[in-house]
Amino acid sequence: MSIMPHHQPRLEDAFLTRRDFLCKCGMGMGALGFASLMAQTGLLPTEARAGEIINPLAPKAPLFPARAKRVIHIFLNGGPSHVDTFDPKPALEKYANKPLPTGNLPTERKTGAAFPSPFKFQKHGQSGIEVSELFPRVAESIDDICVIRSMQAELPNHEPSLMLMNCGDAQMSRPSVGSWVTYGLGTENLNLPGFIAMCPGGYPIKEAENWRSGFLPGVYQGTFIDSQHTKLEKLIEYIRNNYTSLKEQRQQLDLLHQLNEEHDQRRKQDARLEARVQSFELAYRMQMEAADAFDVSKEPQLIRAMYGEGVHARQILIARRLLEKGVRFVQLWHGAGQPWDNHDNIEEAHRKLSKEIDQPIGALLKDLKQRGMLEDTLVVFGGEFGRTPSVELNESGKSKMGRDHNPYGFSMWLAGGGVNGGTVYGATDEFGFKAIENKVHVHDLHATILHLLGFDHEKFTYRYAGRDFRLTDVYGRVVKEILA
Repeated sequence: MSIMPHHQPRLEDAFLTRRDFLCKCGMGMGALGFASLMAQTGLLPTEARAGEIINPLAPKAPLFPARAKRVIHIFLNGGPSHVDTFDPKPALEKYANKPLPTGNLPTERKTGAAFPSPFKFQKHGQSGIEVSELFPRVAESIDDICVIRSMQAELPNHEPSLMLMNCGDAQMSRPSVGSWVTYGLGTENLNLPGFIAMCPGGYPIKEAENWRSGFLPGVYQGTFIDSQHTKLEKLIEYIRNNYTSLKEQRQQLDLLHQLNEEHDQRRKQDARLEARVQSFELAYRMQMEAADAFDVSKEPQLIRAMYGEGVHARQILIARRLLEKGVRFVQLWHGAGQPWDNHDNIEEAHRKLSKEIDQPIGALLKDLKQRGMLEDTLVVFGGEFGRTPSVELNESGKSKMGRDHNPYGFSMWLAGGGVNGGTVYGATDEFGFKAIENKVHVHDLHATILHLLGFDHEKFTYRYAGRDFRLTDVYGRVVKEILA
């Protein structure tokens, strides 16, 4: 019986130097970490076919059944006065031109005596909620609105309060609410951005930080639109290519994608490069879809008349068209230069400002409801903080007939998307200086928005720099009392 010779492996095949061992182990662990990162960013789906291009903005399911599918955030830049809009305080009349018996909380500027609202409040709807004369059209839909009168921020300054409201942190650079939402849900229309921020007249303070993606992949950053323009070419730069046909552009883009893919492979799939590739693809697709979405002339005359005239009427109507076409998150800014920041002559300024947006917002609520969209569209309305019930004083101690910043208590309202309409939640003190009942911090508001969209704010996280981050940081509770 012959025995087949056993092949002995060469010594050099079996031997690993210390450097080889560490290199192989390190690369293996790195690959595991990278795979996890790719899965978190949505760039490595479990059922992707080999060679298939996966769009990180593709629609995704929430963690649990959602009440809202999309969000429109109407941001009143500068801080509107809650005691002049949605939180009536008749006690201010009693103490007009007198010091408040409770004293004044610390404010950014010096304030003096009680300053009664120059605007009348009236009950509206079956709910009988009181709304200022500044918003009669919005008040017509008050039974679909939940007014939160006990909001709280942290600082009496615009910059940190803007960051807190829009990004969940007053100091550190964090992803915006719209970026978190598009990261979690994607978009229902891959021919348009998932997150759009419209601000007529240019950037507000803190500029693009208000809609930034932060440490999330860049593809989730908001797309800025200067909605003061009416021509598509000015609304969206370079939306038209007057020199190359769509077919030729497609060929160029395919070649560019091939080159980028090779470049990407050599750099271990950099998320920043992936975001750039996706932006090229989106820019190409938008040429066909954006023209229709931003063209309000295609709306019936009756609808256009319902929204009214002016840039804010137009951008609110555009927002409804964008939501209808599948855009996930639309933020509408009322002015870039802090128009609601009325430190003096608040009566004239607030009256002018409210007139610009009352009719179109009232029309939006009715329009969404008529189309059956309000039930799964969450509308959020408010600024970064409120204003003091006491009058602001100049350097010589004289009244400026305006109000200073107030983060201690202010109002916002929500409508649609699973919110219990026709209700008021929380309260400020009898003068409107601070929240005293059912306080709602901005973190609580964000937790509630995510809940309505189908996410547990404590589990909806993104791993960055060795830590699991979330929109609400380590705070926040869902305000279940306002849910339908």
